[in-house]
Amino acid sequence: MYDVIVVGARCAGAPTAMLLARQGHRVLLLDRARFPADTLSTLYIQQPGVARLARWGVLDAVRASGAPPLDHVVYELGDVRVEGSCSGVDGIRAAYAPRRTVLDPILAEAAVSAGAEFRDDCRVTGLVHDGDRVVGVRWSGPGGDGEDRAALVVGADGMRSRVASLVGAEKTTEHPPLTCAYYCLWDGPRTHFEMYEGDTGWVSAVPTNDGAVLVAAYHPQQRFDEVRHDAFAAYLDNVRTNAPALYAQIERAEQVGTVQGTGDQQNFFRRAHGPGWALVGDAGHHKDSLTARGISDAFMQAELLAEAVGDTVDDAGRLDAALADYDSRRTALLTENYSATLLVAQAEARDKRRALLRAVGSSPELTTRYFDAVAGIVGLRDLYTPELLALMAAPAGNA
Repeated sequence: MYDVIVVGARCAGAPTAMLLARQGHRVLLLDRARFPADTLSTLYIQQPGVARLARWGVLDAVRASGAPPLDHVVYELGDVRVEGSCSGVDGIRAAYAPRRTVLDPILAEAAVSAGAEFRDDCRVTGLVHDGDRVVGVRWSGPGGDGEDRAALVVGADGMRSRVASLVGAEKTTEHPPLTCAYYCLWDGPRTHFEMYEGDTGWVSAVPTNDGAVLVAAYHPQQRFDEVRHDAFAAYLDNVRTNAPALYAQIERAEQVGTVQGTGDQQNFFRRAHGPGWALVGDAGHHKDSLTARGISDAFMQAELLAEAVGDTVDDAGRLDAALADYDSRRTALLTENYSATLLVAQAEARDKRRALLRAVGSSPELTTRYFDAVAGIVGLRDLYTPELLALMAAPAGNA
């Protein structure tokens, strides 16, 4: 009945369904949650992701939701503070951080407008096979159980992907978790997009819808068992210790909802293709959320997969070759930032980060290039110029 079934309707799955439907494919989009449904997220969409929203014709809906444009970034590590903005993508210099109860329905509605069929509150229970080839899914929903078939099944169902588990998608790269993260919304603080790094952890502030600010506190992973027993007290202590000026605002603010968090910030690549199946977004690749690249990377993968699939769904051999190419290109494009994220989340590299920030802060041009690299507009190799390396090597007073 369908050309493609996409399992998971959030930041990876809904754009994948939308783009494939726009190509003329018959697409079924499923999600186990009843929308709108919240999920743990930094919320932040870096400028390359925003530029994709604009190209897809979805950015106006995000803006209309009241999510504020974020065109100024602050990074503070001890006595070193760098602030500025990136150069932009396609004329877009602002990032956005809409609540997931806002963004995810916008993306799902865009998929439906493109012609995809969407069923929420629908949990995939198994896959249908023809030999070793995936040819459909079995599901359970409010009306009972069912089965649908397609030439391609896409798992976009998150880090603990059911589809990845069912196809036995092995992890090709894996590193241990480095941080545990706790989030809480506050009404009252006035911030830009801000990141603070101190001796005991990291803190970020992300303005979102309705004047609220998402404040996240990251602890080293080895403290998880300690932190989880009184998560809110540990959260407040982290903010007070590592971002005292932000904590002063929180003391005068109104807490919105409860603190939520996780100690399961996995770092891996999975094999992302096989006969009749593919993985996109966190299902195939996940990294620590400290660098806030998850949503933008999901958008990129959705676009990459749709471009690869193209008109191949009627030819199994061509489709499999296209999926293998997608997998290879995805890994190549994401590996550099994956490695950089592992470094950012390691306290042992803090002195090097301090030297980097001190050097980039000495020049407006270097500051802009640094924020371009953080956003994924340029690669890290473009950041580490001979000029920057010389400044990093210079004594602190001469940088």
